[in-house]
Amino acid sequence: MPFRSSRRNNVVATRTTKPTLMTRLRGRHAKTQTVKTTTTVEPRTTAAHHTTGANTRTTRSSRWGRNTRRNEPIVHHRRHASVGDKISGAMMKLKGSLTRRPGVKAAGTRRMHGTDGRGSRRVY
Repeated sequence: MPFRSSRRNNVVATRTTKPTLMTRLRGRHAKTQTVKTTTTVEPRTTAAHHTTGANTRTTRSSRWGRNTRRNEPIVHHRRHASVGDKISGAMMKLKGSLTRRPGVKAAGTRRMHGTDGRGSRRVY
């Protein structure tokens, strides 16, 4: 009996699977990477800038001294967020949390609250 190799032709079967949620959130070509950061701690000096809580209120005053109204709160422009905006903002917030992107998370919060600036710029 001759000594023959008993290798068989193995057929490689390829399977396509649905991408996972994290793959869809991160993007197709996102590679996992670890970022090495170094922090330096400097000793505190006594001449550091320090603010007290007395003047923390935003004031609006006139430049020339007339018609000055002190301690008037500045109203942040808001629009009425719809249910779709609230759901979309919640999904953006979740996406930012899972992918560790604080900007996306903050944008989702702003969209949920209606303070993302949509509808504030008009072109006539």
